[in-house]
Amino acid sequence: MNVYEFVLAIVIVATIGKAVRAYFGREAVVLPEASDTQESNRLRQEVQFLKERIAVLERLATEDTGAKALDRQIEALRDQK
Repeated sequence: MNVYEFVLAIVIVATIGKAVRAYFGREAVVLPEASDTQESNRLRQEVQFLKERIAVLERLATEDTGAKALDRQIEALRDQK
């Protein structure tokens, strides 16, 4: 083994050692309890609202009603905002 191969081996061993130490040396990330936050409650309400809105839009897209009735329903949805 010549000098260059020896230096390369040392660099590889040091790099692998540093990577292993970084991997195992990490602390576990503790996430806050999602059910206890106000943000999660707000997001649940928003998801529920969006599900209801999607259901209405699906009904509007699949119904065989006249154009005027469809326009009225779309305007009613816009007024809800």
